[in-house]
Amino acid sequence: MAARDRLKDDLVRAIPSLRAFALSLCGNAERADDLVQETLMKAWANLTSFVEGTNLSAWLFTILRNAFYSDFRKRRREIEDADGQMAGRLASMPAQNGHMDLQDFRAALMQLPPSQREVLILIGGSGMSYEEVAAICNCAVGTVKSRVNRARNRLAQILSVNSVDEFGPDAVVQATVEPTLVSSRN
Repeated sequence: MAARDRLKDDLVRAIPSLRAFALSLCGNAERADDLVQETLMKAWANLTSFVEGTNLSAWLFTILRNAFYSDFRKRRREIEDADGQMAGRLASMPAQNGHMDLQDFRAALMQLPPSQREVLILIGGSGMSYEEVAAICNCAVGTVKSRVNRARNRLAQILSVNSVDEFGPDAVVQATVEPTLVSSRN
């Protein structure tokens, strides 16, 4: 009998033990059968990594255990939504709105004086500190802070933003979802 045929027979003989172990891990017969099937598929696909003469059962049990815990971690982050209420409340804004917002922002940014635009990009866009920007612009830290403040205020004015709550995707999502939630509660 060829080595591959012996290995195949050993895999088949291991099924009852694998199933018992899987059942003890998950407590569900259907899920246990799925785990055993997944284990055998992974073992067969990675047969070349099995070292002949080592413990086949230990190798199979390790594959099964790892598959169980990987699935457990994945399922732990999932939320059951049998009636679809959670999915019904999810909203995804179209990508073109974000593109249009970016175009509006770029146009507003270009309306700022160069000195304000420069410090705003270095601090807000590049994440530099006020001290670093002051050294780059060859001015005092207070001057940089003043320019950033003026630039932010001017951008808000140009973009007609009156508060942080009305800027960004959250405001649009809330305006879209809130009426739906209110009507579904009544």
